[in-house]
Amino acid sequence: MVTTVAEIMTRDPATVRAEDTVDKAARLMREIDAGVIVVTENGGGAAAVLTDRDITVRVVAEDRDPHTTLVREVASGDIETVTSDTLIDDAAELMRLRAVRRLPVVDENRIVGVVSLGDLAREGDNESVLGQVSSMPANQ
Repeated sequence: MVTTVAEIMTRDPATVRAEDTVDKAARLMREIDAGVIVVTENGGGAAAVLTDRDITVRVVAEDRDPHTTLVREVASGDIETVTSDTLIDDAAELMRLRAVRRLPVVDENRIVGVVSLGDLAREGDNESVLGQVSSMPANQ
């Protein structure tokens, strides 16, 4: 039985620097087929996350130029993180309390993964709608 986030997380997630432009981050998200990228600052620590929703709401909907807008200007800050030995139930409770779908996994100030609501659903109840949808290949 799976007990820690290390067993279900996406390992070695892509990252962007806070001073990168949004268009660079968006191209990377498309390349790796991800809806979130961890944003690093000051030597690689997790500073924020940038989601596809952040780009839509804070860049496109506000007519900002993605070629000049910096990731730090639009990323979701004040993030919660977990460690790889965090229990799955504890990660799920943190997601519920903070109303987030993804948590960066950080060990010794180094980003080692991301655990998502979909990861938890696949592990906890693969027969649920969320578990089934999360197991499907992404739309291209």
